[in-house]
Amino acid sequence: MSHRYDSPKEQEGKEKTVLWLLRIDLNSFLSDTFTVIKLIAFLGNPGKEYKDTRHNAGFILCDYLFPYASWQIKFHSQFTKENGVMILKPMTMMNLSGTAVSEAASFFKLKDDEIMIVHDDLELAVGKARIQKGGGLQGHNGLRSIKDRLGYDSFYRLRIGIGRPVHGDVRLYVTSPFRNEEKIMLSQLFSKITPKMLIAAENTELSI
Repeated sequence: MSHRYDSPKEQEGKEKTVLWLLRIDLNSFLSDTFTVIKLIAFLGNPGKEYKDTRHNAGFILCDYLFPYASWQIKFHSQFTKENGVMILKPMTMMNLSGTAVSEAASFFKLKDDEIMIVHDDLELAVGKARIQKGGGLQGHNGLRSIKDRLGYDSFYRLRIGIGRPVHGDVRLYVTSPFRNEEKIMLSQLFSKITPKMLIAAENTELSI
């Protein structure tokens, strides 16, 4: 019985087919297994009067992580890219953050699991933070605006604790500046947060 052997050209073609199939399987595995954030939006209010306020915890972290970023105005925001990841600081005021985030998400055709929102959180104490997917709005008007414009709230978020006041108006509390001892606590917390951590978007709890 005679055997037919592949010619070098036929063998090369088969090897290319196998490599192509392996590449498809690997890409499928990676997309199903790992989350890769493409857009990180840090929330806050623009203007000097809000610079060090509790509602601007997102802006403060952004400036800590990207002190030398080269910003441009785009999507009603300060916008830049760092290692291929889009960074957004909405300039719309907190309650209209959804305008900026939805414009960027629509332009780049992003899915919910490619978006990370960084915001202040009354339900976590100062010195604590949490990365999670979804989780409701918790009365946060910036998150509500984003949900209204995107149509979902299943995006990732980094919640930065600012604590809840025992007495007084919450609206006045969030727009008041951090106390000096709280600024020290924030600095200690931020030293534990890296851009890589935000891009990976693994459920994580942080505290000092």
